[in-house]
Amino acid sequence: MVTTESPRAPLAALLPERSQGPLDSDEILSRFVGWVESTGLALYPAQEEAILELLGGKHLFLKTPTGSGKSLVAMALHFKAMAEGKVSFYTCPIKALVNEKFFALCEAFGAENVGLLTGDAAINREAPIICCTAEILANLGLRDAMLRADYVVMDEFHYYADRERGIAWQIPLITLPGTTFLMMSATLGDTHVIEEKLQEFTGREVVSVRSAVRPVPLDFEYRETPLHETIQDLIRQRKAPIYLVNFSQRAAAEQAQNLMSVDFSTKEEKEAIRLALQEAPFDTPYGKEFQRFLRHGIGMHHAGLLPKYRLLVERLAQTGLLKVISGTDTLGVGVNIPIRTVLFTQLFKFNGEKLATLSVRDFQQIAGRAGRKGFDTQGSVVAQAPEHVIENVKIAQKEAKGGKRLPRKPPPQKGFVNYDKNTFERLQTGLPEALESRFEVTHGFLLNLLQSEMVGGAEGYQRLVRLIDRSHGSDYIKKRNLKEAAACFRTLRNAGLVLVQKGEGGGGASVAVAPGLQRDFSLNQTLSLYLLDTLNKLDHESETYALDVVTLAESILENPEVVLYAQLHELKGEKIAEMKARGMEYDERMAELDKLEWPKPNRDFIYTTFNAFADKHPWVGAENIRPKSILRDMYERYMTFHDYIREYGLQRSEGVLMRYLGDCYKALTQTIPERYRNDELKDIIEWLRAMIRHVDQSLLDEWERLKSPGEALMPRPEAPAERRPQDLTDDPRAFAAHVRNELYRLVRMLGLRRWADAVSLLRLDAGGEAWTAAKLEAAMAPYFEEHGSVVLTPQARRPAYTLLKETGPRQWDAQQRLLDPEGHGDWMLDCAIDLTERKVDDGPLLILRRIGT
Repeated sequence: MVTTESPRAPLAALLPERSQGPLDSDEILSRFVGWVESTGLALYPAQEEAILELLGGKHLFLKTPTGSGKSLVAMALHFKAMAEGKVSFYTCPIKALVNEKFFALCEAFGAENVGLLTGDAAINREAPIICCTAEILANLGLRDAMLRADYVVMDEFHYYADRERGIAWQIPLITLPGTTFLMMSATLGDTHVIEEKLQEFTGREVVSVRSAVRPVPLDFEYRETPLHETIQDLIRQRKAPIYLVNFSQRAAAEQAQNLMSVDFSTKEEKEAIRLALQEAPFDTPYGKEFQRFLRHGIGMHHAGLLPKYRLLVERLAQTGLLKVISGTDTLGVGVNIPIRTVLFTQLFKFNGEKLATLSVRDFQQIAGRAGRKGFDTQGSVVAQAPEHVIENVKIAQKEAKGGKRLPRKPPPQKGFVNYDKNTFERLQTGLPEALESRFEVTHGFLLNLLQSEMVGGAEGYQRLVRLIDRSHGSDYIKKRNLKEAAACFRTLRNAGLVLVQKGEGGGGASVAVAPGLQRDFSLNQTLSLYLLDTLNKLDHESETYALDVVTLAESILENPEVVLYAQLHELKGEKIAEMKARGMEYDERMAELDKLEWPKPNRDFIYTTFNAFADKHPWVGAENIRPKSILRDMYERYMTFHDYIREYGLQRSEGVLMRYLGDCYKALTQTIPERYRNDELKDIIEWLRAMIRHVDQSLLDEWERLKSPGEALMPRPEAPAERRPQDLTDDPRAFAAHVRNELYRLVRMLGLRRWADAVSLLRLDAGGEAWTAAKLEAAMAPYFEEHGSVVLTPQARRPAYTLLKETGPRQWDAQQRLLDPEGHGDWMLDCAIDLTERKVDDGPLLILRRIGT
């Protein structure tokens, strides 16, 4: 008997009732194959072989091309786990693919049976199927030696060799001896070392299933025509949608702009796009320009875009409405977009060290996106010849017509690696490079082990030694890792994060993580220990203490260079205007400009304390501190995300800024111990969280539409009574921080006498005062006559100057004192907030009733 209750997902309906106990392998196979057949599909030989090996309890490397049905094999493993009453994990490198698989598994097994952990969201974390990034599973494996993960699907396993992230794919293989692993990728190459190590660790056989057969075959073409002609020709041949592969965000945006002069879509197709975009949110500064590309039939896809815009491109492509998508190689991993043709603009990229020809793995991973089963019968991979070669072909054609010898265009001297048709053919047929172990010991790695729930202290350190021994590197690398582990331990001990106590009566020493650290305390950044070491050196009574903590946190993060250079550009513009007004000569002006740098609050303090820290900690090595002010700049200037994008012209880099702010949030919440957080810093954290949520909350919204009846967003184990709020007003502290920021923005505009901007911050549809720029100017005139100016320093943001009082269901009074130079604060803004029929994000929040004493 199988369950038939409604509504249940198809595969979930084939699971046994709890009272029946687990199914055996034959019954699992029978039910799963029956389900596959009911969908109109049939298993390929490689899929059938892979499923049989997994049902036999073996680890499996699945090495089949993109589009060959690896996801169906993974689905079989999840079904096996559910049928046996066990827990399975799905992991992959990018959040977008985790999210996609999460929704697919919800559809197959029911939303109540699937959870999500990505670092941004934690949904239904006690579910029997968990979707997460590889880093999340690695951290879980480190912290919990008894983690229940009976089966693990590791998608895109070629990331095992990634320079920065590869360790996350290795850690589960050496920490989870009871787990059965399914490792999948189209570009794995030789894996015999990993297979031997895994079999030795778990005592179970490891098998590989390889197939070169693609359900949708590919054809390859090397083109020596201008790019726009190549694209037009491919569209005429019905080879769209085309994914235009660039290797930088700037190149992707420039190519999209260049293609706006060519019509790819008919009027009817553009009308269909317009209708599809009617409900789409283009509410950020880049939204208008991004929408213009989409309406023309051109999509963009790269990390500089906000997640909600990338998701929109994916959805439009899935419905066949976009002819061309100009993006970076991010689409080489993942999301299920029906691309018919992959078009390489070049065959080289920056590999982390230098410009170099694409690796076989990179090329085949990206090329494999062409032609998807169920959409195409043939996929195409096209490579553009270098631009100077294309120019020379045109010159040769002119010569043939005119008979006169013309000079040829030489290859670029910089930013270019030579390639030709032979390079293209070699990349097609080459075997992907062997996977190289990337196991390294870091402070965060060691701290995770010492924070383990099941083992800790000295045993946690011993576990690290065992992990190093199990790792897949050479003996030389293992010896180096042991030295690094000892150095990391000493550093954590000296920093006070690890305590060592001698046992009574001469017994063994005990080791423990220092008490008082938050449950999710992490050392995510290389220089996190510098941050902890320096917090004690700040003046905790200073009125700028909270902002100084923010500055320290920002200084350990990677530089978002596009944002910093935008800041520097604005500073230079202001400086030039000032120097011209003073009559300085050109050469003098240029010399002065060379001295400028982007804002670096507490610059000397940070450099001095870092140099002292580096002297005591040789492991810092080539790492350097990076003082900057982005989050602090936003907070001090009362700016929203959208304000900041407009201020610095960052429309094409919204995703970069959002990712940086996310890193700031993690540093402030996970690396700053709670004892260092005063009320103002807590307010900054809540304000930042609310801003990030306001800009892009697409994932949680979609979950709400999918979830089955009952509580969908499960509480965290460390806070049983807490539930993630679905509206900002559900979280009083976060809502208060948001309201205060809106009040501060209004104060700033009034203080700067930017009357029209102040009006834009007010809700004018609530039947109150019909404020105009002239009325605001008149209302503030008596204040300026009495006090001259409004204080806009951090002191003016003290919570004591703001009063927020609930007056009814979703209604509040909000009053903000204006701090004058004399420090009286005897004037205020008297406002109301009414959300009875709207949400926080539905436009201006404040209803200004009066300005006065």
